[in-house]
Amino acid sequence: MDGDVDLERSCIVTRETRDPSELIRFVRAPDGTATPDLKRKLPGRGAWISARAEIISRATPKAFSRAFRAETKIPDDLAGLVERLLRQDALQSLSLANKAGRVVTGFDQALEAVQKNRAVAVLHAREAAENGRRKLQGASRGAIEALAPFESGEMDLALGRIHVIHAALTVGAVSDACLSRCRFLLAFRGESGDGARIGEAVTEAGPGAQAGSKAE
Repeated sequence: MDGDVDLERSCIVTRETRDPSELIRFVRAPDGTATPDLKRKLPGRGAWISARAEIISRATPKAFSRAFRAETKIPDDLAGLVERLLRQDALQSLSLANKAGRVVTGFDQALEAVQKNRAVAVLHAREAAENGRRKLQGASRGAIEALAPFESGEMDLALGRIHVIHAALTVGAVSDACLSRCRFLLAFRGESGDGARIGEAVTEAGPGAQAGSKAE
């Protein structure tokens, strides 16, 4: 094992020293392939890379082989693999928050949660219409975070509902955990929504950002 996980680690790509919370840990699987270890619990020597897709995309078999002191292969599109795992982890956390009764869905319901100061954050589907985002922005007066890490269909599956465009996370430890994972995912992607307040423009939705539902 790597020992104390609180010790700073060096990114094998940039050589920068960072806190482990800012890095992704990899281990060498029995077949010699570099494998992401998001929970940092797998046995064996670890190799660490800054938690940014553009940095992980620069990782080479040579860099991993040097870190593991053994010839190592890497999967095709390693950054894409890590992004999928981070997204799954964040969606699972959203599902757990929902089961704990800490997720409110629907524009009107989210708006009410914001107005009554029960929300700690608002999650918009990436395709949410700008007018709906702005109305929630005005209601919060920039007091809480607004993030758009998921597509509507992904939120549907995580929450067991149909056509989720806006959801509010209400006060609770499970909401804090979900919010942390959503921030990490957005930061990994290098998107501007990471940690953004509702009072700031949310522009990271990409193609089709204005194609949200007619009901905000």
